[in-house]
Amino acid sequence: MSPTLIVVALSLLLGLQPITTDLYLPALPAITSGFGASMPQAQLTLTALLLAFGASQLVWGPLSDRFGRRPILLIGLAVYVVAAIGSALAPTMDLLIAWRIAQGAAMGAGVMCARAIVRDLYEPSEGARVMSKGLTGLGVIACASAPLGGLLTDLFHWRAALAALAVFGACALAVLAWRFEESLAHKNPQALQPLTLLRTWAEILRHPTFWAYALLATASYGGLFTFLAASSFVFIQVFGLSKTVYGLLMFSMSISYIGGTVICRRLLPRFGVRRTVAIAGACTLIAGTSMGVMALLGVQSVWAVMVPFYLFMIGHGVHQPCGQSGAVGPFPRAAGAASALSGFFMMVAAFLMGSWLGKSLASIAAGQGSVLPMTNGIWFWSVVISGVAWTLVQRYGDRREPPLRRFASSSPVGGDHASDPAKPVPRHALEADTPAANIGRQAPSKP
Repeated sequence: MSPTLIVVALSLLLGLQPITTDLYLPALPAITSGFGASMPQAQLTLTALLLAFGASQLVWGPLSDRFGRRPILLIGLAVYVVAAIGSALAPTMDLLIAWRIAQGAAMGAGVMCARAIVRDLYEPSEGARVMSKGLTGLGVIACASAPLGGLLTDLFHWRAALAALAVFGACALAVLAWRFEESLAHKNPQALQPLTLLRTWAEILRHPTFWAYALLATASYGGLFTFLAASSFVFIQVFGLSKTVYGLLMFSMSISYIGGTVICRRLLPRFGVRRTVAIAGACTLIAGTSMGVMALLGVQSVWAVMVPFYLFMIGHGVHQPCGQSGAVGPFPRAAGAASALSGFFMMVAAFLMGSWLGKSLASIAAGQGSVLPMTNGIWFWSVVISGVAWTLVQRYGDRREPPLRRFASSSPVGGDHASDPAKPVPRHALEADTPAANIGRQAPSKP
């Protein structure tokens, strides 16, 4: 496959997540009132989808290690299209939630395989740059999602916004069925054996590098999800914006995220993964703290929220490619399982946050609107992100890269693989670097 096709495939697969969550957000208040549903029920259309998304990856990951990425992708996207059509036609809120759960489970196949494909084809340092390109494509899709959802809802009906997801899924399925080639060179025939699966997960969960990057990606997504789950109610019902204007704000947010992914690609060759993450952690903490303090002081306006969140999204554009590629980096022969566990943790955090927001935002439905649930939640995640970026990632992020305390004495460019992690590392050197890389290997036969 050509590099361009790989980036396009990654963009479509990773883009499943923002288009599934962002495009229907402008319609969420209309869906709630149309069904006469409660605020917790409305939040469940998002949180239940994300919980199914996270849990399903624990199944899709080993399946893709056993049978390959291509068949799992085609099955998952086909189910996604059917579930999207069911969501658009759902006659009750309960059925809508059920179809959204099926949609989230199918979405897990696409996003999980995207992360695994990067590890199949690239070493970790190069994988972070390729992942950032795919996430730039995700950002472009996210840019169009909320404005399109608002426009479809205003011009037609909220069902049109849900039907648009089926169109996107069908297009992605057609492209991958036509051009995508299998990326997994060596399938693991033992991947689905219970003991092998348990040993694989145990190896992954014992690896500190996995935890460093998985927690970074989880916390960063937690902050984004807090905004996604609360923003439509805050901006439309508290600040009184139209659905179309709200969609344009989401568009501007996605532009800042795209900028973050571009900055990530510029910083990685110069500073390496750990220094890049540390710099982004400072941006994230400044963003969350300024937003939270202004809200507590009574400065509650559209721009008091959005300007700091633009800075948060720039940091998010760095943390996600580094976190998602870093979490699977040590496991070239179990990339599917590692990707699944990382994605599962992200969605558990989103589900817990969504459950809390559903109760905290009930005051908005009662006419007592406040931005504090959203701003305090983003502030909380900003502190967690910076803490992980400055501690766990610096200590365990990459054994070939100098830790933060040695930045002043290390050259940002040049040297061998030990001092320049931006250079691709030979696969044999990487696999020898960690015992976890041996997951799924066959024992050599004796002569």
